[in-house]
Amino acid sequence: MVTILLGDGFEEMEAVIPYDMLKRAGIPVQFAGIGGELIRGSRGITVKADLLLEDVSYEQMDMIVLPGGLGGVDSILGNKKALRLVSSAWEDGKYVAAICAAPTILAKLGITNGKKATVYPGMEKKMHRAQMVEHAKAVVDGKLITATAAGAAFEFAKALISALKDEQTADNVAKGIVL
Repeated sequence: MVTILLGDGFEEMEAVIPYDMLKRAGIPVQFAGIGGELIRGSRGITVKADLLLEDVSYEQMDMIVLPGGLGGVDSILGNKKALRLVSSAWEDGKYVAAICAAPTILAKLGITNGKKATVYPGMEKKMHRAQMVEHAKAVVDGKLITATAAGAAFEFAKALISALKDEQTADNVAKGIVL
């Protein structure tokens, strides 16, 4: 199961595109809402979470995904349970993925230390000891997956699918939507 955390102010494309593409690949995915079921994105689009953060079944989770959007990032940073969930996932060898400004959350938790990563352009200094990969839309380093911004949401989703299934499945989903 893939859990995508949604906090008020999340970037809609960075959450919905991976959710949709994971579904197309036959991978179970859910939106977990921080502070409620109806979560308003940075562009004013409200998304109904599948469940509340408190109801996430950690044992069934294979991957956690953090969309960007400064408000969404602040929502995650302001929630101790969300931060514990991310840290525990990493410590237990689950996949941890973040896009846009959200990799800075992983940097604050020490997850990106010594790892190859990318982030929204201009936020590199907030990545502390990560090994920044320039000009990459998505970067995979073991079980860490990062991406730059909304424009990289499709590449990010393909990386998630490749990690959980394989590259052929990711390519088939991309072909199916004429990416």
